[in-house]
Amino acid sequence: MPNVSNVKSKFFEPQGVSAALVSASASATSLVIADGGPYGNLTETITLYSSADNSGRTFDIIGTDGNGDAQTETLTGPNAGTVNSANRYLTITSIIASGSITTDIQAGILGTGTATGTVFAGRTRIRGMQGATKAAAGNIVFNNTSITGTTLMTVPTTGAVSSIEPYIPDNAVLFDAGAYITIPAAAVTGLTVFYDG
Repeated sequence: MPNVSNVKSKFFEPQGVSAALVSASASATSLVIADGGPYGNLTETITLYSSADNSGRTFDIIGTDGNGDAQTETLTGPNAGTVNSANRYLTITSIIASGSITTDIQAGILGTGTATGTVFAGRTRIRGMQGATKAAAGNIVFNNTSITGTTLMTVPTTGAVSSIEPYIPDNAVLFDAGAYITIPAAAVTGLTVFYDG
C-alpha cells in the first residue's frame, strides 16, 4: 500500500440510556447543564422527564448538531412522563423553560436505537476501522453527504461479542461530500474509524 499522509482517527462510543446525564432534577427555569456533551462523538436524542404535569411550559433546547453547527428546538414539557427531542444533539448549551416549572425536571439522553455522527464533513476516504461488538446484531452504516445521504459502506455485526476490523481495499472508500456514520447502540461497544483529514 502506498504511503498515505494525513490519516486521522476518531473514536465513536454509543451511550446507554441516562435519564439525568444532561441535567439533574431541579425546578429552576434554566436547567443546570451537568454534561453538555459530546456524547461519545455521536449525536443523541435529548429527553425531559418530570413526575408532574409540565405540559403547559415549553423548553428551548440549545446546542449543536452533528456538524457542530448551532441547533435549537422548542419542546413541550412532559406530563408525568418523558418527552423526546425531534433533533439529535452533539452538545447542549442550555435548556430554558418558558415559565416556572411545576415540579422538578431532569434532562438526559435516549441512548437507544441508533446513534449518528460525523466522521469528516469534507471530502475524505475511510481507510479502516477497529472496534468491538456487543451480543446483538446490527449494521454500521457510512453515508455520503449527510446522515441520510447515499450509503457507500455497510459493516454488519454478527450478534456475538467480537472485534470489528473489516478489510477495506488499499485505495479506501471515497466520500466526496463528507462521511457520516450510523451505529446501532445495542450492537457496538466502541469503534475507531481511520480516515483522510
